Amino acid sequence: MKREIKFSLVFRDMWQSAGKYVPRVDQLVRVAPAIIEMGCFARVETNGGGFEQVNLLFGENPNKSVREWTKPFHEAGIQTHMLDRALNGLRMSPVPADVRQLFYKVKKAQGTDIARTFCGLNDVRNIAPSIKYAKAAGMISQCSLCITHSPIHTVEYYTNMALELIELGADEICIKDMAGIGRPYSLGQIVGNIKAKHPEIPIQYHSHAGPGFNVASILEVCNAGCDYIDVGMEPLSWGTGHADLLTVQAMLKDAGYKVPEINMEAYMKVRSMVQEFMDDFLGLYISPKNRLMNSLLIGPGLPGGMMGSLMADLEKNLESINKGRTKNNKSLMTQDQLLIKLFDEVAFVWPRVGYPPLVTPFSQYVKNLALMNVMQMEKGKERWSMIADDIWDMLLGKAGRLPGKLAPELVEKAKAEGREFFEGNPQDNYPDALDKYRKLMNEKQWECGQDDEELFEYAMHPAQYEAYRSGKAKVEFLADVAHRKAEKEEAKKPATHDAPATIAMPTTPQVMNVDVNGQAYRVTVAFGDTTNAAAPAASQPASAPAAPATAGNGKEVLSPLEGKFFLVKNASEAAVKVGDTVKEGDVLCYVEAMKTYNAVRAEFGGTVTAICLSPGDAVSEDDILMTIR
Repeated sequence: MKREIKFSLVFRDMWQSAGKYVPRVDQLVRVAPAIIEMGCFARVETNGGGFEQVNLLFGENPNKSVREWTKPFHEAGIQTHMLDRALNGLRMSPVPADVRQLFYKVKKAQGTDIARTFCGLNDVRNIAPSIKYAKAAGMISQCSLCITHSPIHTVEYYTNMALELIELGADEICIKDMAGIGRPYSLGQIVGNIKAKHPEIPIQYHSHAGPGFNVASILEVCNAGCDYIDVGMEPLSWGTGHADLLTVQAMLKDAGYKVPEINMEAYMKVRSMVQEFMDDFLGLYISPKNRLMNSLLIGPGLPGGMMGSLMADLEKNLESINKGRTKNNKSLMTQDQLLIKLFDEVAFVWPRVGYPPLVTPFSQYVKNLALMNVMQMEKGKERWSMIADDIWDMLLGKAGRLPGKLAPELVEKAKAEGREFFEGNPQDNYPDALDKYRKLMNEKQWECGQDDEELFEYAMHPAQYEAYRSGKAKVEFLADVAHRKAEKEEAKKPATHDAPATIAMPTTPQVMNVDVNGQAYRVTVAFGDTTNAAAPAASQPASAPAAPATAGNGKEVLSPLEGKFFLVKNASEAAVKVGDTVKEGDVLCYVEAMKTYNAVRAEFGGTVTAICLSPGDAVSEDDILMTIR
């Protein structure tokens, strides 16, 4: 009998690799006893990544969720772990150092044992503070190698990175094969090299099924000395998710490893509950295509965890592309054709933006930039003609060092636009912020919470936390669920000969009553082309309404793409107002699309005479945003 291999159930990632959400806390505490009863898990991934943000979008308190969800595993002696994005903490943008430090104290107090930290650029400078903060808080610091496949991401590259992290104090190493494109033989070499130098360091392998390598990779890393294997389970294994527990256990048992037995009665309980949660509402956010494996992913190297949002993006942008094609008497494009175009463009873009490992948020940035290029070229415009500010931050080095070199045309574009490259420590760009948020909470008469957990949540996710506290988040979430359920029911109705080609939605708004923290709201859910589907009193913007557009009162500023209109992208910015004087190049507003904020800049100087939309309004390409005279 060979040595023992232990299993970790990546319950959080199972859901977020499939769709948008994870189960609510009431569902999580129901399934926890059955997971424990399975008797085969040494570890469970309970939170981290998008978990806290998802709870806020539900209109629920993520601190309560983490405490209640981790408790039964602690009592059973099962370790809990979470995903941490280093400089970005638990969000898609950089986090001040004092907020990062509080993060580990809060999560340890709430019951999370292991912080799995990764930097989307594999920049060790971004990971180093997390090692120190996690260990000071009493957590196990597990540091990740974000695996991708390129001419610069070699076995030597990853071996040296792991040894540097161990030298800095990492307790464990995670081989984070987030796209499942790590080649089995090379992954085995990486693990073997680490174990040769540090046999005492536990190694955990995390992979996604996507392109089909990962079962072979699991066997190779185990043969090389890996200690823990991340697994999923039906009905959320394979596809964009993970290798199934049953397959991995059978394979390793056949190879002679000591692996835990599985209580199959409990396995079926968990499987049944997962399906129940999907049938309740979570399945409304899961694309059926995400359950498929696809070797086309080998080329672009995109991670399984983002395929849910990718398919939603394609659906929206396909409609926009085909509107333009119809106007120009061109044949309509299919979703598969757009998908291949996107994959080809990712393969073109990726080396030119410096080979960032395709993991959050940089996988989204590369994908968004590629999709924007496809969209712009479809309209007859140039490649690189629209690059969001968040993506520029990556290109300029503000998020960390790019592994490779930036293409000369992008360097020239940066210089032409007066953008400066940053060579220093990325953390220096983001000053401490806890005092600011503590002051805001005092002004709002909000408690900072047990172990300052509410303060942490506000500082980490300010906009989502405010929406949660106001009740707006829960109202909008329930309205969205109602909308999706209505669409699903409509789709089930049998077609008639004279039925229209598209689904017939209700012609009048549907009204529902929602209770949020004891406060009743009457919510209208509209369908079809109606914008602002949910418009409860709690969700109205606090700012004054936008000034109406006046015909002939200035030159129109048009939306460069489809998305949502915002005057600012964070609380530190001052919004442009009617009457403001602007000069060429000034940021006027933002259009949020594909999770990035795209700045709309003035093409000439003048006075803002009208702002035509309210924050959050949906816009189509070429809609009027404001006028300048």
